[in-house]
Amino acid sequence: MRGRATAAAALLLALTGAGCSTGGSNQDATDDPGAEQRLTVLAAASLTETFTDLARELEAENPGVEVTLAFDSSATLAQQALEGAPADLLATADTRTIESAADALAAAPEVFATNTLVLVVPAGNPAGIESVEDLAGATYVACVETAPCGASWAALADEQGIGAEPASLEVDVKAVLARVVADEVDAGVVYASDAVAAGDAVETLDLPGAEDQVTSYALGLLEQSSEPELAQDFADLVLGETGRGVLTDAGFGVP
Repeated sequence: MRGRATAAAALLLALTGAGCSTGGSNQDATDDPGAEQRLTVLAAASLTETFTDLARELEAENPGVEVTLAFDSSATLAQQALEGAPADLLATADTRTIESAADALAAAPEVFATNTLVLVVPAGNPAGIESVEDLAGATYVACVETAPCGASWAALADEQGIGAEPASLEVDVKAVLARVVADEVDAGVVYASDAVAAGDAVETLDLPGAEDQVTSYALGLLEQSSEPELAQDFADLVLGETGRGVLTDAGFGVP
């Protein structure tokens, strides 16, 4: 009980402290005192751009609704959900992680998107990396293995016999991308959608075997939801034609 209360209080504090609109980064909250309904969505970091767009869409379609988005590593969010954090919906970057939070789900999770890994380098490719073979001796970063992006990279590296070790393991894929965009490292392993989001700030290289390590994104309504009908509305938006269009444009695949 104490752990549940601690997680709930921690997330509530983070969300309240953010105090910005649905266009921010790690925790985004619409500070609208006139809102009649408030929805809190826990979502994998790689969903930042797409879920921000879809949250705005839901708000536009439903005057008086406020959507709060909390982005982080899937594993972190799943644990928060299990510990009773005040949220309505959980979306993770793989099915394994959302299944680990099954005790917090009000219904079976649904797959809504897919993604694959790519290698990105800073614009101009200053280190001259042309393939994974060039990672030997280069400085590159990837996700921690507890994050879906890290688990996929570990499996891919093992399958392809890639022995070069990353210089560091970042908490989530956006942290990896940020280091590449800032030209702090020679390369980073991210999702295809993150490469699209970065635009001209990075150059993208295909990873051999990545097509065999497809990750499936899933979402589920939470037992502790105070707005289950509104949560279902958001889930329907993600799973429907509008959501598929937003996700596809952002570089995701659809199941």
